[in-house]
Amino acid sequence: MGGALDRWWFAPVPPRRVRILSVVVYLFLPLDMILFTGGVWGNAGNPSGYRPVLVARLLHLPGANPALVYALFAVVVGAALIAAWGRLPRAAGYTVAAGYLYWALLAMSYGKVDHDHLALVVALFVLPTAVRAGEQAAGWAIRCVQIAVVAAYFLSAYAKIRHGGWEWPNGATFQWAVSRRGTFFGEFVASVPGALLIGQWIVLLAETAAPVLLFTRGRVLYAGVGFFALFHLMTWAAITIHFLPHVICLLAFLPLERAAIGRKRARRSTAGQPAAVVGDGAVEPVS
Repeated sequence: MGGALDRWWFAPVPPRRVRILSVVVYLFLPLDMILFTGGVWGNAGNPSGYRPVLVARLLHLPGANPALVYALFAVVVGAALIAAWGRLPRAAGYTVAAGYLYWALLAMSYGKVDHDHLALVVALFVLPTAVRAGEQAAGWAIRCVQIAVVAAYFLSAYAKIRHGGWEWPNGATFQWAVSRRGTFFGEFVASVPGALLIGQWIVLLAETAAPVLLFTRGRVLYAGVGFFALFHLMTWAAITIHFLPHVICLLAFLPLERAAIGRKRARRSTAGQPAAVVGDGAVEPVS
């Protein structure tokens, strides 16, 4: 049992996948800190609105003030760019992880807690562990990100029933959301009899079944990832809720290194050189 579990946790993947995912995550952070968790900027120096979440309370983290916000942003963005460039990957990576965790805790302590940032925070802490390491270390880091992605879905389904009861899938949940912030597309879908009710059940069942992604491979896995990506696209199109930090972490399920190899082969072919044969099939991927 232990051997099978170890093989599952540490299933080797090409370190190149960790590198590509890290670059995407690091370059995304400035956008997130400006647009998606940008409420920290407006709440700097507003002690009355600071309601620290549990982790912030346990760590006794102070609320935001203008000097702290500017310093934290500069440190996180600067370290993220250094890590994305490939310099000081562990030191810069852990600096980004600690700094962004503080930033995210501040953002959630001045408003609602967004579960779409769970996988992103986990990724920031585990990806530096696999820098310049072997295939098993890369597999462990990727697996941790995958588990965080799946946990966000599954716990979301649990929270829906725990707090909303079975009225969540059987009631007018989506109708209420469309009435508050619906787009033309959302209003069109709402006009189709039964569409929103069916959609509620599809979402609940899909989130409950999300752990299946951890045990599938190949086309089945890619179909599952595609389904969730399409779900987030439709959610954004219907009610302008995007979940982009979470969607980026869905990339952990994909063989990103193959895309990089394909581009390299294309460049060599364009330059008139024979494309090198890369034996990536010898490595059993997490996906």
